[in-house]
Amino acid sequence: MSFHTRTVASLVRSVAVAALLSAPLVAAPLATFAAEPTTTGAAPSMSAKPAAANAEAKTQGVEQRITQLHSELKITADQESKWNDVAQAMRDNAANMEKLVAEKRQQAPQSMTAVDDLKTYQGFAEAHVDGLKKLTSAFSTLYDSMSDQQKKNADQVFANFSRETPAGTAHHNG
Repeated sequence: MSFHTRTVASLVRSVAVAALLSAPLVAAPLATFAAEPTTTGAAPSMSAKPAAANAEAKTQGVEQRITQLHSELKITADQESKWNDVAQAMRDNAANMEKLVAEKRQQAPQSMTAVDDLKTYQGFAEAHVDGLKKLTSAFSTLYDSMSDQQKKNADQVFANFSRETPAGTAHHNG
């Protein structure tokens, strides 16, 4: 395995681990961030169209998850403003992770050292933790406004999410 391929595989591993550690509200969209890194050594400008299409697909995935959760959690009209904060946190988290992926793809893999690889992983982990804090805060406010039945439903939605995975891998709730 060439250094370039190992470095790209390492980046993918870092993103995948960050995605697998994600909370239920962000795990599904983040899991897609590890997909399709360039392994050919092509210049970034040559892959701009696929990257833009991939980013658009990820945005659509986040929006689908937001819509799905809105429905599953049975958000009421009175809870809409709190829900909007949760949805925005999800969008922000996805955008921040996509930005990190794009930045890392711009780095020349042959110039990355083992320390660079660890710093890359650290950057994704820190972004994940920061995003999770914001999401947890927004969701806690929403959850506190829910009826007992809605809370029970939300608990079930989150419990079920940890068993539903797109590729048969295990996701964990936090």
